[in-house]
Parts: sequence; C-alpha cells; structure tokens
Amino acid sequence: MTPSERPRRLNLQQRSRLAGEAAAASAEVETALSTPSDAAAAAFFDVDNTIMQGASIFHLARGLHRRQFFTTREIASAAWKQAYFRVVGVEDPEHVAEARSSALSFIAGHTTTELEELTEEIFDEAMAHRIWPGTRALAQLHLDEGQRVWLVTAAPIEIASVIARRLGLTGAMGTVAEHVDGVYTGRLVGDLLHGPAKAEAVKALAAREGLDLERCSAYSDSSNDLPMLSLVGDPCAINPDARLRAHARAHGWRVRDYRTGRKAARAGLTAAAVAGALSGAVAAGMGVRGARRPNDA
Repeated sequence: MTPSERPRRLNLQQRSRLAGEAAAASAEVETALSTPSDAAAAAFFDVDNTIMQGASIFHLARGLHRRQFFTTREIASAAWKQAYFRVVGVEDPEHVAEARSSALSFIAGHTTTELEELTEEIFDEAMAHRIWPGTRALAQLHLDEGQRVWLVTAAPIEIASVIARRLGLTGAMGTVAEHVDGVYTGRLVGDLLHGPAKAEAVKALAAREGLDLERCSAYSDSSNDLPMLSLVGDPCAINPDARLRAHARAHGWRVRDYRTGRKAARAGLTAAAVAGALSGAVAAGMGVRGARRPNDA
C-alpha cells in the first residue's frame, strides 16, 4: 500500500467502524424483554435474498414512489450516480462523498415518523409474501432454542426494524441515517452497513450483549458478507452467489438454497443489479418521511 493510499483506506475503515457501532447502538430489542435461556448465543441474518426474495430497498422505493414520496427523476439520478461509482470503481474519498451526498439529497427534510408508517403499509403489500419460508424457519429454530435473532442489513434501520418486528425476531441493525429533532439531514452516520461494517456491528453488539461469537450463527447470500460470516462459529450460506457458494464448500459451511431454476437466476440478477445501485442510492436514504424542505446535504 502506498503512502497516498493509507489515509484513504483508514478513512474507509473508520467509516465502516462508525457505521457498525451506530447500527449496534440503534439495534431494537422489542421482543426480547426477558433474558433468553441461551444468552451467550445468537443468530444474525442478512435480509436481501436471505430472509426476503429480492432487495428490500427496491420494494420500499417502489412503494414510496407510488405514494409520490419522491419523483422518478430523483431516484433515477441517484441510482445512476451510485451505479457509475460502483462500476467504474472510483474510491477517492471526495468522489465517494459527492456520490453519497447527491444520492441522499432528496431525502433531507423528511421526518422519521412517516417512513415507519409507510414501511408498515409497504411491508404488507410488497414484502410479506416474499419472505423465504425456509430461512424464516431457521430463524425460528434459533428462537425456539432460547437464542436471540437479529437482522443485519445495508437497508435503513427503519426498514430492518419493521421486518424484524413483523417476523417476531429480537431486533435489527441497519444503515443509520442522521436526523436532528426527528428530521433527516440527508447524511449517514458513518457509512452504509455493508461488508466490513456488518462485521463491526456484530462485534459491537456481541460485546454489548455478552455473546460468544464462536457459539453464534450467521446467514447470508452474498460474498460481500464474508467478514460477518467469518466472525461466527456457525456460518451458513443461504441462496448463495457463486463466490460465496465456493467459499462455503471449501470451508465446510452449511449451504441452503431455496431457489429453483429460473427463480434462482432471476433472484441473482436482481441482487446484482438492484442491490448494487439502489442500496447506495436509496438504502441510506429511505429512512425518511415528512414534508420536503431545502436540502441540508
């Protein structure tokens, strides 16, 4: 690594750590009010294509668009900027900051209350029937064994919390969008809860809750989550992409695939095309609602 690359790498690592710590601090524990019988063990589930078919942020964004939450031009512009930076591979901190700012600018001024209400509605109409029964059953097995179960996702914490609550899980960790007095600023706390940031969130939560990571389990469909999967003693690949499937087989991890035929191929294409561009463009930003005001971002 060259001297000029070190500050950039450090900056990205710091943002991942801050995102993980913010997600752990915001983790909701609504259904685990009593001490679990197996307090040292827990399970961590990715959401998109692991718990749910497709990208949760896509389903939410479509529902919000139908409700005129934002315009087609706004989301298309944001998605294009994010897709460009992902495809070209530009990692210069100034460029990344510019892309993040432009992607989130349209959410500034919304309140934190409206999204919760809208997400509840959209979950019922567009997400509930997309839950993978097999993965849901795995989560229930952990609950039945007296373990806590958290969702860990790049989607906004507001979305993740609704999904966790509807599924009867312990809570959720997701991307945390900055807000002041209940109004979103259009900025993130740290960065997206993605890749290494998920591992930081799990480590922070484990330290806070006294978990033994060797006794914990983690589930994901994406090789991007290898940092999180490698943290625990019981990793499992769910509907895995090619790289994760190969890694899981090489290391003797469990593999579960609930897709078949064209559905598997279609889900894979959706994950690559949608989760990539939309995650950055909307994921951080969908934690918003309320009335529009001049952008702060």
